[in-house]
Amino acid sequence: MEENEEKEEEHEQDSQEGPGKLYEPCIKNEDLVDKLKLLDYEEGFLKMNTAFKPIHRYYFVQSKNVGEQFFMFTSLAAWLIRKCGNESYEMPQEFDDPNATIAGIMGYLRSKDVPVDFPANKLKSGAGDAVLYVLDALADAALIHIDFRWQKMIPPEREDEDVAVDQEDEDEDEVSEAEEEDYIDEDEGVFVDLSAPLNNENQENPMQAVLHSNTDATSWYEEVERVTPLLKITIRQDAKDWRMHLEQMGTLHKAMSELVDELNPKLEEIADEVEKSLERIETRERTLNQQLGVWMGRYKESQDARAEVRERYKSASGGVTERTATLQRISEDIDQIKMQIEEQGAKTSDGAPMMKVKQAILKIEEEIQRMNVQIGVLEQNLLQTQLKERVSYAAEAYGVA
Repeated sequence: MEENEEKEEEHEQDSQEGPGKLYEPCIKNEDLVDKLKLLDYEEGFLKMNTAFKPIHRYYFVQSKNVGEQFFMFTSLAAWLIRKCGNESYEMPQEFDDPNATIAGIMGYLRSKDVPVDFPANKLKSGAGDAVLYVLDALADAALIHIDFRWQKMIPPEREDEDVAVDQEDEDEDEVSEAEEEDYIDEDEGVFVDLSAPLNNENQENPMQAVLHSNTDATSWYEEVERVTPLLKITIRQDAKDWRMHLEQMGTLHKAMSELVDELNPKLEEIADEVEKSLERIETRERTLNQQLGVWMGRYKESQDARAEVRERYKSASGGVTERTATLQRISEDIDQIKMQIEEQGAKTSDGAPMMKVKQAILKIEEEIQRMNVQIGVLEQNLLQTQLKERVSYAAEAYGVA
């Protein structure tokens, strides 16, 4: 019940703090790995033991393999303590007492005035917030010990690149403007100035201005060739267009026809070779049947004889089994009778009952003697009583005082 209440309280705290609280251990673990890389743990820590593997960025977030993670945590903490200047601190072994190891680590943190306000049992899982807190504090202390200092990031200078990009844009703009001017100059002969006053020749024959154009046919043809590709309309293919499907079907049919024409001769050759091979196999099979016919007959006869022998063996073994069961039952009866005879013999040869009978007889004789003595005493008392009664009777009868 207490554990459930603690879990509910933690869940309420997480919900109050927000969903980002769940991902803080991942961020702390990533920061820890970066600090370990700054401390060059690949060369200093991983080479101390072949069992140590590189720590990934979420190794201490959740507890998956408690034994492995706890040993990695204690070893890494001990190495960081050494990096802090305490070279005499012993590296833990895999089968050391976990309570003693955790007590040593927490004692060192307290000596460095690092607040430790959580129970030591949280470190036994080898993962979690407490483990990340301890390792992060030790890593910070190690970085301070080696006099490591964080520097501000200096953004790279990109002025040259920006100037080059701007210059390229300007060059492109100039080229495009030049092309537009050339295009306008070449087409100037085609345009008609509507603001110009009309002359009499044009009024009398309006088609003369067009018929006697100053445009050169060669330049006009070249301009048409240059502009024609730009005037083409590209229709995007639609996957649902039946014309495209029909065209694809025709293309695939043509390709399949070509492949069929190419593969038919080869397939026919393969079919002829397979047919010839089958004929040779059949011929060889008939020859072998003819040559081995006698031996096959003998083999069948041997199989039949073997089957008969096996049947006889089964029947015989069945009788043997029944006789074996009967023998076993009789042997059990004989053993039981022998045990009864031995028990009876032990009873008859045992002197203990006779001794008991003799002791009982002696006790009875002693009791008879005691009873005889008691009877004698009682007879004596009775006799005295009778004598006293007679004397008193005689005295009363004869008046004797």
